[in-house]
Amino acid sequence: MHLGATYRGDGKSSFTVWAPNQKTVSVKIVHPHEDIYTMHPEFLGYWRIDDVPAYAGYQYVYKLGNSLERPDPASRFQPHGVHGPSEIIDHSQFNWNDSSWEGIKLRDMIIYELHTGTFSPEGTFEGIIKKLNYLKDLGINAIELMPLAQFPGERNWGYDGAYLFAVQNSYGGPSGLKKLVDSCHQHGIAVLIDVVYNHFGPEGTYIQDFGPYFTKKYNTPWGDAVNYDEAWSDGVRNFVIQNAISWFKDYHIDALRLDAIHGIYDFGAKHILRELAEETERFSNENGRKRYLIAESDLNDNKVITPTEQNGYGIDAQWSDDFHHAVHALLTGERKSYYCDFGTLDHLIKAYREGYVYTWNYSENRKRFHGSSASQLSAEKFVICTQNHDQIGNRLMGERLSQLLPFEALKLTSGVMFMAPYIPLLFMGEEFGAQTPFMYFISHSDPDLVRAVREGRAREFAEMHMGKQAPDPQGSDTFDKCKLRWECIDKPNHVQLLLFYKEMIRLRKKSLVFTEMNKKNSSFEALSDKKVLVLRRWSKNQDLLSVMNFSEKSVPVISSNAEFKGVKIIDSSDKEWGGSGSTMPLEIEPDKEYVIQPYEFTIYVKDNG
Repeated sequence: MHLGATYRGDGKSSFTVWAPNQKTVSVKIVHPHEDIYTMHPEFLGYWRIDDVPAYAGYQYVYKLGNSLERPDPASRFQPHGVHGPSEIIDHSQFNWNDSSWEGIKLRDMIIYELHTGTFSPEGTFEGIIKKLNYLKDLGINAIELMPLAQFPGERNWGYDGAYLFAVQNSYGGPSGLKKLVDSCHQHGIAVLIDVVYNHFGPEGTYIQDFGPYFTKKYNTPWGDAVNYDEAWSDGVRNFVIQNAISWFKDYHIDALRLDAIHGIYDFGAKHILRELAEETERFSNENGRKRYLIAESDLNDNKVITPTEQNGYGIDAQWSDDFHHAVHALLTGERKSYYCDFGTLDHLIKAYREGYVYTWNYSENRKRFHGSSASQLSAEKFVICTQNHDQIGNRLMGERLSQLLPFEALKLTSGVMFMAPYIPLLFMGEEFGAQTPFMYFISHSDPDLVRAVREGRAREFAEMHMGKQAPDPQGSDTFDKCKLRWECIDKPNHVQLLLFYKEMIRLRKKSLVFTEMNKKNSSFEALSDKKVLVLRRWSKNQDLLSVMNFSEKSVPVISSNAEFKGVKIIDSSDKEWGGSGSTMPLEIEPDKEYVIQPYEFTIYVKDNG
């Protein structure tokens, strides 16, 4: 069953809705005039009606029973927000110019995560389009948009989406998103979007009036779980799968990032994630271009990214939180909450070697053993970062690393990420050391809900931020403070950091050592009381050696990497990157002592053929 309103031409539309809880369902046209049409019951709780006199642009609601009126759960557009009527969209009206677009392979992506509302002064899809030349010049070939599903008001991270098919009206709606994707593809940039299938937002979510979308069988941080394995769950599964395919089909999206899959509970014989992967693969094969699924998961469970033919879920890749935590704790010294499980150079080395740090070893934070070994999984199965929306925004004050670390350490974090064999992800503004925070913000209309969010945020982060008062998530000034300040980009330090990121991305794309993404061709040395890491990576034709100082002091180092004699290709302490000048040599040799500056990062290259 194809859900929602479908404009069929000649002034006629059809409507399908899943409403097994109801005994009568009608579609009510509310604009530009009022008319009511009785729908007919179909198999498994679906209701349908064809040939309704309604053009694209008409607005409608469903009438449930005698009096209850609700927007369409599968609405493609909510022009007046989560509480208003739905609008019929004709997707065939948009003229696409990306017929020659072949996509970017997941393993080749340099991903740039952004929040539409705070990325540009406009806070819209059009504002992103204006920055595409900047992103292209930086070396970005994929952008990841935080959730776009219609949420309450105009200010939200996006994880309070109430209408999964509807593109946020304040961002530019369906036509704005299509224009953005079309422009991205013409710039050689893939588009990923974040989708949320583990919960619905707390305001405007009227789907429970239609059917059993939720179950009390499992408890989640957001309340009752989405119903993927109880009675009537087939309708919920169909709803989610159709949603995923609609992003690929109607908006030409290249990949979906699946939010917090550890909050998706399904003990049926075929997990919803596996079914989603199978349907995505089917769509890709039918349309001649691969679409990808990337999971956010804190389970460290191999089956998520194991192929379906090996009895896994078949998700293409996942975020590696362990890599982020290892870098963050090592450099900031923070040990509260989940950071108590990290903080040593050994943790970072294991993240480099495997992708996970916790591979069924004891987690002090969880008070149990955690994870599974990822040593045999290919590097292209992992997306890594040193900053993202969660790890910044889920701090009470929303501080970026640029507000927590000295300037030299920011270049080091860039080098640490790009030297890894995994898929790198940047968070907007990271590349020029943005000083704007990224805090949690909302614009709910229910005072009781606003109060609950305020109190919940304060409780959730009391341990990590003792004694600090939380910014008001409902306040417009909280949102305004999070908007990127692009005017600082040409100022000292900011411009040097930006140039350093551009050079690291260029090296990443150029070197076979990086493009081969081989985890196994690497070696590690921990020197100077485990404050300095010597990381060596190699391919058939090239050998790279990176020396990284995680200390705030200059320290002597002697590398025992036998027979490595290489030429320096980048050094974060050089003056061109805003450093004070390096004491590391232009050519490095084994068994010689050198002095490395605080937070200095270097790469040496040796060609083998």
